[in-house]
Amino acid sequence: MRLRRVAAAIFSLALLCWYSVAQAQLTRLNVGYSAISADQLPAWVAKESGIFQKNGLDVDLIFFTGGSTAILALVSRDVPITQVSGPGLVNSAMAGSDAVFVAAGITSLNYVLMGGPNIKKPEQLKGGTVAISRFGSATDSIARFALKKIGLTPGKDVTIVQVGSGPDRLSAALTGKVSAAVLNPPSSFMAEKKGLTVIADVAQMGLVFQHTGAATTRRFLKEHPDVVRRYVKSHVEAVHRIWTDKEITVKTLGKYMGHGVERDILERSR
Repeated sequence: MRLRRVAAAIFSLALLCWYSVAQAQLTRLNVGYSAISADQLPAWVAKESGIFQKNGLDVDLIFFTGGSTAILALVSRDVPITQVSGPGLVNSAMAGSDAVFVAAGITSLNYVLMGGPNIKKPEQLKGGTVAISRFGSATDSIARFALKKIGLTPGKDVTIVQVGSGPDRLSAALTGKVSAAVLNPPSSFMAEKKGLTVIADVAQMGLVFQHTGAATTRRFLKEHPDVVRRYVKSHVEAVHRIWTDKEITVKTLGKYMGHGVERDILERSR
């Protein structure tokens, strides 16, 4: 009996040592993400399902409100990799930064311009406000594009205001604090379920758009190619997991969206 206890203790100690060594071999990595929406699922699923760890990465996910804020954190080296949309990265690169995409996650638009409780038609937006996350972000570009498409001039007919994340913009629209908001799933599905009206479906407007993807800097890519390679591998594996494992995807989306999002909404957003 004593020998069994000794053997069990030795096994437990060996297992603990193995785990400690395995943890020590993981590369610590801070990764940004710029929205509370289903577009961020590749990073979230890679974290929650253990894909990052399997590929030797110990990832901490850090939220930045809007793509322009996330890009600023990237180029200032607060994070070496971030999930971000095209406009923020392109604007930064055109201004002289070395930001670059290494993987694409969402390459088509799923945004809508959703009116508040009393807004049912485009003309009712005149003199009103439209909620975006941050100036220079994807929601900013999308709001301006959509408004022009429905015959309104941003800054003249409609004021664009910075409100924050998708849930924050949804709340502002539902309570009438803004006339309309740029939303995407799950927030757009939640708004629809609560009776808000789609004023403009941007996906149907023919805008060619690189949305959420994984970005880094050319400097980090040159100095740490293996880390970037393992991150991209994790990203690809996570996309496959999203399509093949509904339960982990729904569970992960629910965790990051917070309480109160119904399962049918989470499933539609997948």
